[in-house]
Amino acid sequence: QPNLLLMTADDMNWDTVGAFGYPVPEVTPRLDQLAAAGLRFNHAHVNIAVCQPSRSVMMTGRYPHRIGGEGFHHLRVPGLPILPALLRAAGYRVGILGKVSHSTPYADFQWDMVHDMDELGHGRNPALYRQYAEAFVREARDAGRPFFLMVNSHDPHRPFHGNDPAEWYQERDLPRAAVPSRVFTPEEIRVPGFLPDLPEVRQEIAEYCSSARRCDDTLGAVLDGLKAQGVQDNTLTTFLSDNGMAFPFAKTNCYLNSTRTPWIMHWPGRILPGTADKNHFVSGIDLMPTFLEAAGVPVPAGLDGFSMLPLLQGESQANRDLVFTQFHQTAGRGNYPMRCVQSARFGYIFNPWSDGRCTFRNESQEGRTFAAMLAAAASSPEIAARVDLFQHRAPEELYDFAADPDALVNRIDDPACATELAFLRARLEKWMEETADPALEAFRHRDSREALDAFMRKAASRIAEQS
Repeated sequence: QPNLLLMTADDMNWDTVGAFGYPVPEVTPRLDQLAAAGLRFNHAHVNIAVCQPSRSVMMTGRYPHRIGGEGFHHLRVPGLPILPALLRAAGYRVGILGKVSHSTPYADFQWDMVHDMDELGHGRNPALYRQYAEAFVREARDAGRPFFLMVNSHDPHRPFHGNDPAEWYQERDLPRAAVPSRVFTPEEIRVPGFLPDLPEVRQEIAEYCSSARRCDDTLGAVLDGLKAQGVQDNTLTTFLSDNGMAFPFAKTNCYLNSTRTPWIMHWPGRILPGTADKNHFVSGIDLMPTFLEAAGVPVPAGLDGFSMLPLLQGESQANRDLVFTQFHQTAGRGNYPMRCVQSARFGYIFNPWSDGRCTFRNESQEGRTFAAMLAAAASSPEIAARVDLFQHRAPEELYDFAADPDALVNRIDDPACATELAFLRARLEKWMEETADPALEAFRHRDSREALDAFMRKAASRIAEQS
């Protein structure tokens, strides 16, 4: 049985990793090395772009609305098989570093080894991650047991380095956060195309990149620890981010930059180094069945995902031409249900909450970037339009990624896209039927504000009961 190492970043955009195209050197050198030695997926997504629900999907292989995992709470559907429990029953030692409550589907599940943020320098100290990882791996190796280790960096989650509390670096009673091995300046970075290039935005992106580098430091330290224990040759290593960056039009939404994730897998002797899958869509629901099949553990019935193992060996798989994503509730308990289907070229989003009055509010609006956008909107009609779209949306959105990779122009009323729109609407409706999505009737009556408002009331009540 192979050892299983799952490494996650917290709020890292897919293209922050150099291997996925970020042009600024040295942001993620260790992850770039991992990609060069393994396989990266060009069409990889999480199924919901917010921390705890995204991780619950990974641990169950099921969509959020099917597991009672739409918000910041443990699962409300009892008795579902979860990945760490199945692996432990098969003889694995299971451990977790960081993001413990957000990565543990049921509150009563006990890991064999657990260290959370306060023991890891606010989840931002690479040396502490390595220390605990090495000890865990050594114990598993000495006991002759395979291991499943989930390593969750708290970077590059807000607050970013340079805008974080000074006491993190001055404490004496608790382990301290580490300074990134490389700190970036606003002049060095590239502003994503879905954000305006303003001085305050550049400053915040530079702080974000410094935090991303510290995430890379952390994961590199863990990889060094496994190598020191001599277990790397029999370890399937997987890296991805739980959602996009905490900036407007990314995290807690259904845009391309919300759910696309930098997914890398490395398995000596099983995965051809330096390869890229450019054709198949994979997503968070596929992680659990893939790990189980790799470990030789029976895959439970009723999962929404299916094993990616053939892709790791360079084979083709059917039914991987689309990805379905969703959103429900922010950490601040704001309900903004969304449904999305994406193909390699187009993305379609259904926003039943968008009524012209409701205003979207999420974590990304608390930083420098959104404040700068609001200030610039007073004199820039273009930025004013972006702010208005972000705050109010449209009931339906359609984007042509081939012509518009940053999703700047909504093509929902473009006759040239009518055929593709009809196709994606039909595929989304079919998926909603198959997964018993409670938003199905609202989608079928999307031209009726009364029907949409009724759905919104029921959705808020349902999530409140679960919370």
